[in-house]
Amino acid sequence: MNPLDDWLRRGVAAVGAWQSGFGGYREHPAQHVDPERFAAAFTEFTDRLGDNFPYFHPDYVGQMLKPPHPVAVAGYLTAMLINPNNHAADSSPATSAMEREAIARLAAMFGFDTHLGHLTSSGTIANLEALYVARESHPGKGIAFSADSHYTHGRMCHVLGMPGTTVPVDGRGRMDLDALERVLAGGTVGTVVLTAGTTGLGAIDPIHEALALKERYGVRLHVDAAYGGFFSLLAQESSPERIDPAPWRAIARCDSVVIDPHKHGLQPYGCGAVLFADPSIARFYLHDSPYTYFTDAEFHLGEISLECSRAGAAAAALWLTLRVLPLTPDGLGRFLVASRRAALAWARTIADSPHLELYQEPELDIVTYFPAAATLSAVDAASAAVLAGGMKAASDPVFVSALKVDAAAFARRHPRVPADADGARVLRSVLIKPEAETHLDRLRRIEHLAARAG
Repeated sequence: MNPLDDWLRRGVAAVGAWQSGFGGYREHPAQHVDPERFAAAFTEFTDRLGDNFPYFHPDYVGQMLKPPHPVAVAGYLTAMLINPNNHAADSSPATSAMEREAIARLAAMFGFDTHLGHLTSSGTIANLEALYVARESHPGKGIAFSADSHYTHGRMCHVLGMPGTTVPVDGRGRMDLDALERVLAGGTVGTVVLTAGTTGLGAIDPIHEALALKERYGVRLHVDAAYGGFFSLLAQESSPERIDPAPWRAIARCDSVVIDPHKHGLQPYGCGAVLFADPSIARFYLHDSPYTYFTDAEFHLGEISLECSRAGAAAAALWLTLRVLPLTPDGLGRFLVASRRAALAWARTIADSPHLELYQEPELDIVTYFPAAATLSAVDAASAAVLAGGMKAASDPVFVSALKVDAAAFARRHPRVPADADGARVLRSVLIKPEAETHLDRLRRIEHLAARAG
């Protein structure tokens, strides 16, 4: 039997036992559904779900997609039967407590001595909240973020009515701190967004080096670790395959950080999180409601969030996952080690291939590469052919994604390729599933596609 089947039965039984502790009642006829009508609709529903790519399979190395871990599914679906709303403790006494405990574990992972934070419905909303606090903390000042940061930041600056400044990146896709300092010298920026794991390349900005600029110019530092945040587990001394700890340790000295548990945290969509080092920022959220916030003397989660209703089931799923797979190198860290090993091994295969070339060496578990071609426009055409050919193969498909890069960025890494176009698509593989580590031979089909495209 699939363990998830048993876990879900346990969840349904547990909720049923809890419900039986209350007085009986008669179900309203409006709740009744015709079984035949449901059967027909459900068949159509499941048929339509077949129109998806196989995100669960290691043949899919396209976008940052994979199913949640069965533990998270069991936690989410069980709590969903109750359907608590983590806006206030009176609508979610159990899952509000779970959320606080899960957030405390995330804060400890980042090394925060004090913190205030909560889950959000996405990394986008988490970053919106961080920039909202930045605006309130430094009124009249703008935000600086790198050219390779997530487009969220520019959009959220527009939403918040704040000026956003794009800072150039170096030859590895990391924020250029010399260029940043020139921006900060103008005195118009109050907050700098640093990225721990860009979504295009998986690049890590030099957070530890940016701390000096924080002191020199009095700016806030916000870390967008939506994608890469859980890799901080591999920076711990006990990690068997340790990565450079410097940028990860520096997060503890920043003002805020965002992480997406629905990526490497094994959770279903949507589950983001925002954490602030200084709990006093709660003053920027404070509001009242005439019909809630009555059952707890502490801040209710809705009082420190821009969102109102939030799924308590998301908090329950994360809490249960972190109990089973703790935030340690030998707990959740095992997933990250496997994904990163897969990326490094795939990069070595590409480096040895006559048909593929690395765009740049991976830092986390995102690998960028391109078919060997004579010109930049030929690189673009060959990448498009591999992308389409792998996806549309009648048998044995393989799924990658593409990344648009401009001619200057490409030339910094591969100056020998003539730039006869403004830019090109390169290939991008996200090895976010640990199963990829034992599946790399299958990815050689990408090499065969590149040979034909060239």
